[in-house]
Amino acid sequence: MIIADYRLPLSVRITRPVLCSVLRGIFHLISRVSIDGLENVPKNGAYLIAINHISLYDPPFAVSFWPIAPEVAGAADVWQRPGQSLLARGYGGIKIHRGEYDRQMIDVTLNVLRSGKPLLIAPEGGRSHTPGMRRAEPGVAYLMDKAQVPVVPVGIVGSTDDFLSRGLRGQRPGIEMHIGPPLHLPAVTGRGKARREARQTNADQVMRAIAALLPPEYRGAYGDGLKYEHEHV
Repeated sequence: MIIADYRLPLSVRITRPVLCSVLRGIFHLISRVSIDGLENVPKNGAYLIAINHISLYDPPFAVSFWPIAPEVAGAADVWQRPGQSLLARGYGGIKIHRGEYDRQMIDVTLNVLRSGKPLLIAPEGGRSHTPGMRRAEPGVAYLMDKAQVPVVPVGIVGSTDDFLSRGLRGQRPGIEMHIGPPLHLPAVTGRGKARREARQTNADQVMRAIAALLPPEYRGAYGDGLKYEHEHV
């Protein structure tokens, strides 16, 4: 059941801005941060933020530099990992149980959006550990269909698994966030297989928009016929 309003616990309202500030400082300290497309971020209202997901550094990077700290949906196993669990709890993330129908997660995420808040998701459903994107998971396509809000595609470059170790060695690796214009997906119609295929088509459309913001080696399953426009950022 969807409740009338989505409210963060007081503890999260206190810790979230502190976490974002600390994370921004760390990223600036150990890397060369580059962000473009901030003019594409909606000024108000609910929307989804869809990112490519290479490593555990992508969500912290995206949320800490986003103009308004969004809600974040992440895999439930993050809450079981030392360090990552502290960040997830302190930020107030929303758990997703991958590979299964999660009614509670759907209710919570839809409530976030119906309360007029942005929500960050990773359509691939998990980290790729390599730059090349994987195909979007159908579960995310279901959420996109039910939400019926704009989707802002975001391409992240440089957040490989060795990002932190390189930064701590003083190499100051580059990390980039490219934000594309919001997408309005067509309504999903039909039933059964036809409806599932329509949802997947919408999810693929979002992934192709993300791929267009990335260099060729990052596009993976969505690499055909796209031109990278940020090679000299």
